[in-house]
Amino acid sequence: MSETKVRIQDDLYRAVNGAWLETAVIPADRPTAGGFSDLDEAVEKTMMADFAAFAAGEKTSDIPEMKYAVALYKKVLDVDRRNREGIAPVLPLLEKLRKIETVEQLNAQAAELLLQGVELPIQMDVTEDMADATRHAFIVLGPGLILPDTTYYAQDNPAGKQLLAVWTDMAAKALAFTPLTAEEQKQYLDDALAFDALAAQKVKSQLEWSEYYKCHNPQDVDEVAAQVAPFDIRRLLNDLYGEDAPKTLVVYDPKAIREMNGYFSAETFDLYRHWTYVRTLLRSTAFLSEELYALGRTYRRALTGVAADPALEKQAYQTASMAYSEPVGVYYGRTYFGEAAKADVVAMVKKIIETYKLRMHKNTFLAEETKAKAIQKLSAIEIKMGYPDEIKEIWSKLIFDEDSSYFEAMQTIFAIRGRDKLDRALKRVDRTEWLMPGHMVNACYNPSANDITFPAAILQRPFYALSQSASENLGGIGAVIGHEISHAFDNNGANFDENGNLKNWWKEEDFAAFKELTRGMVEQFDGIEFHGGKVSGELTVSENIADNGGMGVTLEIMHTLPDPDYPAYFKNWARVWCQKAKEEYIQLLLANDVHSPTELRANMMPRNFPEWYEAFGVTESDGMYIAPEKRISIW
Repeated sequence: MSETKVRIQDDLYRAVNGAWLETAVIPADRPTAGGFSDLDEAVEKTMMADFAAFAAGEKTSDIPEMKYAVALYKKVLDVDRRNREGIAPVLPLLEKLRKIETVEQLNAQAAELLLQGVELPIQMDVTEDMADATRHAFIVLGPGLILPDTTYYAQDNPAGKQLLAVWTDMAAKALAFTPLTAEEQKQYLDDALAFDALAAQKVKSQLEWSEYYKCHNPQDVDEVAAQVAPFDIRRLLNDLYGEDAPKTLVVYDPKAIREMNGYFSAETFDLYRHWTYVRTLLRSTAFLSEELYALGRTYRRALTGVAADPALEKQAYQTASMAYSEPVGVYYGRTYFGEAAKADVVAMVKKIIETYKLRMHKNTFLAEETKAKAIQKLSAIEIKMGYPDEIKEIWSKLIFDEDSSYFEAMQTIFAIRGRDKLDRALKRVDRTEWLMPGHMVNACYNPSANDITFPAAILQRPFYALSQSASENLGGIGAVIGHEISHAFDNNGANFDENGNLKNWWKEEDFAAFKELTRGMVEQFDGIEFHGGKVSGELTVSENIADNGGMGVTLEIMHTLPDPDYPAYFKNWARVWCQKAKEEYIQLLLANDVHSPTELRANMMPRNFPEWYEAFGVTESDGMYIAPEKRISIW
């Protein structure tokens, strides 16, 4: 569909992107092509060339940690060794799991297994304490599932049955590489599926997880211990921390913990131990031979519709850049991110924050007291732009034995990083840490730090360029910046104060008015038919609120420009969300992603603002029109 066949007043997304959509080809190893994806692929191509030059000795870096990343990169490329070793590197760990025959034996080794990446009956982690963002909390939740969400386990969900069949076939083929007898292989697989089915009845759905502020459920360690018995969490904590073990745990998934005996007990222990054996095997295939690597990605290919796995050189880069993400991101930022662009975008962020404050002052549903607190929160937002100034000490500790196998090297890296993460339970939060590395094409808001992060990699066309007009940049990176700031006031972020603490700072009637507007945003998206499925307004509401706020604040700035170009603003907004995706991936996102489909993000939000109607003369007879009483502008 070319631009001439679609009127912009009827379909902004296809009018702008139609010609591209007709000819665009999705790379064989990716589920999507388009704005974010194409930019990510370009960054990846640049960095792959640099890593190849590092490995060949043609290039060096003054970042010490990069030599570890390059050493790991070389291990991935050493397929002769990987293929020769086959499954051998993981067999000692699998044998250790096979020999655990009782809950008591599991409890005795649980701390060690946790650091080795073995999945225990419950998941555990350390993160910021929502109630006190200066401290860390030790959190517990139920086990992970095979399928993407609890909804896939419904009897009337054919996708779930199809995906489970793919996973089952993959697991059976992987088990055939182990020393287990054919009879044992079948038993392990049957038990793994049985444990997964039990857990699926207890853990949260993606819709429940989307309200993340509800995860804060602190409980005394003895209370948690009584619920998760016979798993001995007190012993695990003592083995990890000794006398300093946390006395309070935060239960992220109360039902999964409260009803843990529904999937883990002395009676179901064999189901669990066979489940974790299979899960460990499948997780490890990523770091073994080429044959096992390809086999272990079978399920992912089915889930996302991806036709092929990444080429070996790309696998090597992706692994190294993941394992050493901060040093690699700093290298990318220092090498490819200009200071002029950084200064320009930081100035834009500050302008957007100040404009947000003005809009808060003009807000019609908040009391002055609530407005003042919202403005205080805006003033406290920390800006992280490009890449960190310094690389944290942990990255220099990720040293593995030069003679180790690829699998062993990754186990060492995971164990060191895992230990560091767990040790944070005894430390104060470091607010200078970045949630995203500089080479990532993304952006984020962290409610527990009240900060916004914009990695260097996203600050390129179509999002941003010094050569683009101010109107285009506002419709691109400006709206993204406004989006992230708006997360401070979405249905989740609104529950945190300016210091990142979970705290009610609202007048009761103001929050009720906000919730009413939020319901309107839910209704605006809920039930929209898309590729044979339907959008969930509840699942996507936080991101839709953020899109709404990002567009509202940047359109306000447009009015202050000496020569605003509203058509250019809206066209670049649509260009940013351009995407072509595999059908399987579309269905996956539709069921599980808190973001609305990109086509709807491009087309739905402009309809809420008068500038859209004025820019293109949109009237009641046009497809991109909604009645004034149905238009929503929250922030």
